[in-house]
Amino acid sequence: MVRKRIIAIMALVGLFAMALALVPQASRASSHREAPLISQDPEADNTDLYAFVSPDKPNTVTFVANYIPLEEPNGGPNFPAFGDDVLYEINIDNTGDGEEDISYQFRFKTTTRNPNTFLYNTGPIMSLNDPNWNRPQTYSVTRVENGSSKQLGKNLFTPPDNIGPRSTPHYNDLAAAAIYKIDGGIKVFAGQRDDPFFVDLGSIFDLAGLRPFNPFHLIPLDAANGIDGVNGYNGHSIVIQVPIDQLTRNHKTPSGASDPNAVIGVYASASRQKTSVLRDDGTIGHSGPWVQVSRLGEPLINEVIIPLGKKDAWNRSDPADDSQFFSNYRNPELAGLVNLLYPALPDVPTTNRDDLVAVLLTGVPTLNFTGNTKADLLRLNMAIPPSAHPKRLGVLEGDFAGFPNGRRLTDDVVDIEVRAVACGYGDILQGALGLCNLSPNNQLGDGVDKNDVEFLDKFPYVAAPHQGYKSELHRELGSTVHAQ
Repeated sequence: MVRKRIIAIMALVGLFAMALALVPQASRASSHREAPLISQDPEADNTDLYAFVSPDKPNTVTFVANYIPLEEPNGGPNFPAFGDDVLYEINIDNTGDGEEDISYQFRFKTTTRNPNTFLYNTGPIMSLNDPNWNRPQTYSVTRVENGSSKQLGKNLFTPPDNIGPRSTPHYNDLAAAAIYKIDGGIKVFAGQRDDPFFVDLGSIFDLAGLRPFNPFHLIPLDAANGIDGVNGYNGHSIVIQVPIDQLTRNHKTPSGASDPNAVIGVYASASRQKTSVLRDDGTIGHSGPWVQVSRLGEPLINEVIIPLGKKDAWNRSDPADDSQFFSNYRNPELAGLVNLLYPALPDVPTTNRDDLVAVLLTGVPTLNFTGNTKADLLRLNMAIPPSAHPKRLGVLEGDFAGFPNGRRLTDDVVDIEVRAVACGYGDILQGALGLCNLSPNNQLGDGVDKNDVEFLDKFPYVAAPHQGYKSELHRELGSTVHAQ
């Protein structure tokens, strides 16, 4: 019986990895280049979205929207930056109709101080307005509520990218100076940070094996643990911390977790103007209305739920229109692959997956339900206080302040979702999500349980970016080449 159980676990893990591998290999991690068109437009590519009650300031909610996937820390001389021609938004639905009632909009502007040098900086950058920084970037923040706009801040600096000890010798000081308090008691930061997602990409894309269950280990140390494929990479984060009473529909602090004003739905987006013109002088002109080219609510949806032929359309559509994708959520291809490839295993339900619909499209009753409108949103019950000791598996481990109630940086969404799909979430509609963490499901996972670096315990929470000069991304490859 034990042997059969182990075989079943290996089969389920292998199948989940195979399903991920069926997505084009450009799909590197949680919404990192997850659709054909956006994979060619990194500045507008949402990679991850997080929403959580701030652990050190529980009367606020912190949103983290990440863009620009898999940044090489030493990727100069044109180091990554937010797009000046992109409209970045964090959108909040507080009425349950799938439409944003509040949006925080971010627009960036980059200045070239000296066009006659190839250098990103012409000397050490000691402050945000240091003239040695040749490509400073500033931005504005605008709140839009029910069609009415108010600019909350302008001419705010991003910090420079973390180049090296000669260029950015005091990077943490630069980053701290780029934390602003703007109108309404809101905190904001925008700039390069460590990519906080963690997943074993190398094993997943090596013919669908997950390292803890892979029988072809060449290195014994690999047998028990996965290898974080996002280790050492950076991204660009927009982090905003907002008082809870500015997010509810009645602008009051919720009275408790059952208060209908307590739950919000969140998604991040990026938009470009409809028309672009390539000019003879090498510049690009933009005009026309804004068109959404990327969005992200729940993690991993456009990778393994939305089929290839609909991925670009999904990015262009609004959450309020997600009923058009309803059959993909309720009858997931992933569950059918389990039964097709592993007929000896107990059947995984392939149709009528109302458990997945609840988690991903409506919210879970008594936890973060927003109503019957089906919309892909990251739902957060703002009246559930932060955990003193967060559990990486969130609700699966009885920690109701974690995923799928919002998403914290430490939540292991890969392990949570693979266990959930394999077990069908049990009686989730009755609140028994923990059933998915019982044996044998509690052994499913990719072996990567935390980020490569520690997160911060205060705003902006996302860890500092890896320094280009000290980047070790290619050390293993270089050692192998020289050894040959």
